[in-house]
Amino acid sequence: MKEKINKTNVARLLDKAKVAYELVPYEVDENDLSATHVAKQLGENIEQVFKTLVLRGDKNGYFVCVVPGDAEVNLKKAAKVSGNKSCEMIHVKELLPLTGYIRGGCSPIGMKKHFPTYIHMTAEQYDHIYVSAGQRGLQVRIAPEDLIRESRAEVTDLLSL
Repeated sequence: MKEKINKTNVARLLDKAKVAYELVPYEVDENDLSATHVAKQLGENIEQVFKTLVLRGDKNGYFVCVVPGDAEVNLKKAAKVSGNKSCEMIHVKELLPLTGYIRGGCSPIGMKKHFPTYIHMTAEQYDHIYVSAGQRGLQVRIAPEDLIRESRAEVTDLLSL
């Protein structure tokens, strides 16, 4: 028997938009909230498990970058695409009040407020990718084009070479 998964706000928003997706639970390790751990739990390629990062630019304020789980966002590229001269990751304590999400459960869909969102271009290489469903222990399996549309994201290069 399949365990019932409680719908998150992300799932409700995707339902409302009539987007096909799947909620995929995984075992949370409080000492390892990395996307690498999530990918291992899901038995998926780390390149298809994307993490959601919130940054602050020097000119335009907050914005969101969605990148492959094993990658580091290139701050120079992120600043440039977002119209900033420089940017930095926000402090973890700012995450919940700003987005409504906690570290390890931050989704590009359904934040308290919409922020400009940028998704790394490799997402488009796959028929599906994973992003957080808005809580630790739950991922959304979704077609990249649906995620791009629903998060109103721009597809761009965000990674260091």
